[in-house]
Amino acid sequence: MTAKRTAKMERSTRETKVAVELNIDGKGDFDVVTDIQFLKHMVETLARYASFDIKLDASGDNEHHIIEDTAITLGEAFAKALGTAPITRMATATLPMDDALVMTSLDIVDRPYADIDCPDNLYHHFFRSFAMSAGITLHILQIRGFDEHHIVEASFKSMGMALKEAVVPRKTELSTKDSVKVN
Repeated sequence: MTAKRTAKMERSTRETKVAVELNIDGKGDFDVVTDIQFLKHMVETLARYASFDIKLDASGDNEHHIIEDTAITLGEAFAKALGTAPITRMATATLPMDDALVMTSLDIVDRPYADIDCPDNLYHHFFRSFAMSAGITLHILQIRGFDEHHIVEASFKSMGMALKEAVVPRKTELSTKDSVKVN
């Protein structure tokens, strides 16, 4: 029997309160509660395109802190839910959305790195914070686009599609180093 790939995480600071429940092997169901409607829309989009079930409640003192702490908490939940079983690990997804064309390439390897093309600084910060706390290498490349909403949304969609592919279980570790452990 395969272990459930789920996690619950909470982050509570003087500035924010964020609670996440994540099921990597979900169906794309979501229940997102936050006053930032665009963040709500983007987390719901990520859930749908990654086929992750995400329950999220995020509140705080300002947009920057809420978006950042949501990304950190979601990234930590992702790392915890993933566990240590072998997975496909690397994936790339290119997604068109009206004027926008965005490609995401990632590697779930516990070597956090982020190189992100994103016209909105808050969501650039979201992607970077998610990658750092999830322990993934994340590249998001804007190939085309002029509408910031479309570019950001295409980025969430393509990242979701790449994550969905990368977390597929494998029988063996995909590495010439065998398993990389962090002490």
